[in-house]
Amino acid sequence: MSSKMEDAVRRSYSAKPKYGELMPGVPEDYKQLKTLGDLLKINYKHASVEAQLRGNLVAKLKKGEHPYPGIIGYEDDVIPAINRAILSGHDLLLVGQIGQAKTKMAEAMAHNLLSPIPVVRGTVTSDIPTTIPEDQLVALLSESEIVRTQPEFSVSPECEDIIRKDKLETKIDWISGKDRFKYILSTPDISVKDLVGQIDAIKIAKKGVELYSIESYSAGQLLQARHGILCIDELPVLDPRKQVSLLSVLQEGKFTTGAYPVVFKPDVKIVATANPIDYTHSGKIIEPLFDRLRSHVDTHYPKTVPDEMMIIVQESKIADPQNAMLPVFIVQAIAKIVQTARTHSDINQDKGVSVRMSVHSTELMVGEAERTRSITLGVKAIPRFCDFSCIHQSSKFELAEMEDTRENRRNLLNIIVEAALKEISLEYVQKLSPDNIAKVKSEFAKNKAFQVSQTLAGSSGKKSDSDYESQLSRFPGLRQAVNETAGTIKEEQKQLVEQAKRLGIRTDVIAISPELNGEFTASVAEVVLEGLRHIQPPLLDRKDNSYGLAQ
Repeated sequence: MSSKMEDAVRRSYSAKPKYGELMPGVPEDYKQLKTLGDLLKINYKHASVEAQLRGNLVAKLKKGEHPYPGIIGYEDDVIPAINRAILSGHDLLLVGQIGQAKTKMAEAMAHNLLSPIPVVRGTVTSDIPTTIPEDQLVALLSESEIVRTQPEFSVSPECEDIIRKDKLETKIDWISGKDRFKYILSTPDISVKDLVGQIDAIKIAKKGVELYSIESYSAGQLLQARHGILCIDELPVLDPRKQVSLLSVLQEGKFTTGAYPVVFKPDVKIVATANPIDYTHSGKIIEPLFDRLRSHVDTHYPKTVPDEMMIIVQESKIADPQNAMLPVFIVQAIAKIVQTARTHSDINQDKGVSVRMSVHSTELMVGEAERTRSITLGVKAIPRFCDFSCIHQSSKFELAEMEDTRENRRNLLNIIVEAALKEISLEYVQKLSPDNIAKVKSEFAKNKAFQVSQTLAGSSGKKSDSDYESQLSRFPGLRQAVNETAGTIKEEQKQLVEQAKRLGIRTDVIAISPELNGEFTASVAEVVLEGLRHIQPPLLDRKDNSYGLAQ
């Protein structure tokens, strides 16, 4: 390489950047920078992970933007605590029960607060070429031997080979924060080598390299997460020997592996999670590690029904959203059921009741509507109150005061479901006028019963006596009550859609469309019928699949 080129490299390292930044470490025209030569030409300077997190958080806060889209219900406590930690440069330990979005929070930090970085194409350790020590980069470009004054890892041997081959034309890719998020679920079979890497016997055999050559090293999770975030889920599950391997990273930002004479500086932010039981009682986090995780943040379940409802809408994975619709009262009922379970004295609250119960129950309700009606009758999948028995298979909680059997869990959940449906249906029926309720009473005295069933269509489009629309034609007062309640529900449904839009949540499965095929009316009808069971005095009784006048 000519002395002129060497001067260019040295000047690039010593001179100030020739660009403005979109965000920390990101030139304004970064997408046009595609080679090592392009980076050197503008005197590119990398920003550390800590600088990226802090700088991007500050920018979002100044603009009034939510730093973590998709995180709901943490605005008053958890998010301020996490923001303080980031501004202070801390690694984090998130302490909370199952299903409290701890991992999702770590992902949101990576997705929204890490800047894109330029890495050499084809490298697995996010090798940024301009972080190579100046003399070493000069040696690589001039194909001369590298003199390593310190046993420190800067880029992988694969990266060095690529630069020797392609010189200034070495291709770079701008890697987003999303691609620099690494996740480890702590299990007993995770080894120290999985974390810090290992000397690879296969590489030694294939390449004929020396035992302690850098070329014999295979990167572990710490180095694969370089320039990003490493999330260690359920940290207390790692045994003490494995926890020890994290100490020097948290204290000094570096680590070694065994007798391997190389220092690795991963430039990684660690976000660990722990269950409160392990965190406070069993002492499963060794004291030095407990101390070095500088910020400990308590998470919690959604505190309000509206927050739980938004999480349900956001997280539920509906296989065919164009053929499904979630009425607001169904979402509200599931949220109330789960929130009641979280405070119920017969349920083990140390274990917790996960938000996943809400989400999975919602998915099952749509699946049940498909199974019983949508597929066979060719109608839209709209859940009804009569579908709620299906959520037993997604209800994962343990009992505390009574024997923890499947039968006891089923009986308790039935009681909780009954109470939630009663509360919600009464809220709607109590808005009906006394005259309307009197009219319904007289109709049931004449027509005796209204049949409900998972397998009955809302409207069959054919001559039928049993579908919901046909039955309502024989109960004009009940139809009026259903229509009035449907109007109220549609207004609430619009508010739900508007709130979801404000949070950037998809609304296709909660939006009301004209093609409801009578299924929406049928679902509302069950709400009204159920509410009439619980007014004082009760107007209707339910026996099996029929509502009739209360005796």
